[in-house]
Amino acid sequence: MEWPAIDWGRLLWALLGVVLVCSLLLVLYSFIGTFVFGLFIYYATRPVYDRLKRHVYPPSLAAAVSIFVLALPALLLLAYIVAIALQEVDTLIDAMNANLGPLYPYLAPYLDVSDIVEDPQQLLDDPNFQSILEEGVNQALAYVGFIGNGLFHLFIMLALAFYLLRDGPRMSRWVRGQFADDRGVFDDYARAVDGDFASVFFGNILNAIMTGAIGAVAYTLLNEIAPGTPIPYPTLLGLLTGVASLVPVVGMKLVYFPVTGYLAFLGLPALDNVWFVAVFFAVSFVIVDSIPDFLLRPYVSGRNLHIGMVMFAYIFGPLLWGWYGIFLGPVILVLAYNFASIVLPELLQGREIIPYTIDPGSMTVEASSEPPTPVEEVVDEPPVEESSRGRSPDGTD
Repeated sequence: MEWPAIDWGRLLWALLGVVLVCSLLLVLYSFIGTFVFGLFIYYATRPVYDRLKRHVYPPSLAAAVSIFVLALPALLLLAYIVAIALQEVDTLIDAMNANLGPLYPYLAPYLDVSDIVEDPQQLLDDPNFQSILEEGVNQALAYVGFIGNGLFHLFIMLALAFYLLRDGPRMSRWVRGQFADDRGVFDDYARAVDGDFASVFFGNILNAIMTGAIGAVAYTLLNEIAPGTPIPYPTLLGLLTGVASLVPVVGMKLVYFPVTGYLAFLGLPALDNVWFVAVFFAVSFVIVDSIPDFLLRPYVSGRNLHIGMVMFAYIFGPLLWGWYGIFLGPVILVLAYNFASIVLPELLQGREIIPYTIDPGSMTVEASSEPPTPVEEVVDEPPVEESSRGRSPDGTD
């Protein structure tokens, strides 16, 4: 029996490719939270960038404006609100003498670092802002390593979002030129994934973050006019409304309905805070609940995923992977759902899927309405406007 000759050149190149792919996967795994958060920033700012680039030139400037005028201030505000909420969690734990058990080691570092920022209530009550600023700086110096690490990850997130905004179409054309096939399966899968990512990130998660930020600010300001029964832990309560907005149907009503009842109960039997209870409920219903929902409803209503699956992705993601699971869970759901609905039927039916890069001249187009195009021509073409399944490039119908 004669053994086939070994092409050592191809084998060495293949081994090098395996090593490089494993190295890239290791980097991705080490910074998975940073990458998925950067992906979220990209999808959250892409609608703004798409409008800006029509009036702002070059595209790099439009991408920079989208990142540093919209995303960065929002992230800093979110970090500040989360730090204040962690302080309220720490106060609540001390007041209730609660034992968090195995959760405490994970929360303890963040509870300590959150002391750097000042509660807005203290800022409003204390006229001596210079002493507050000096105290905050002294506390920050004790956590230089932690803060530096956070700024490093923030830089990676913003840089990733920037280059995806600016060079996304070029990268899309290159990927399509390498992996597109004669049946249009890859095009349909890529467009479906892109559209569902936009829906999940821009529609659902951004809605939750906006709701949490609006709720935290609104409830903190309401406490300034509160009578003898103020809102308990207003910043934490505001963030909880954002988390509850991910729950189907009832949403944030799970939070502000019980709190309304609690405030009304505290005012009995004198009924001295009925007006404040009414104001709290009106602000919660109109400003915290309705306005974010109406602003983002057009983006959320176009989603292709079942809301129940999305909710479980938000639940199990953080349980499995930690804080970044709220982004990674939906990513895996979108990839798996569209694979099962688009690619799997083609595989089960035994249809041959031939990439363009194998032999562009020998392909026959069956499912796609486009003629086969060589790779070198695809690179210079604009993105395809429609696929064989009728989805637009951004994934919307």
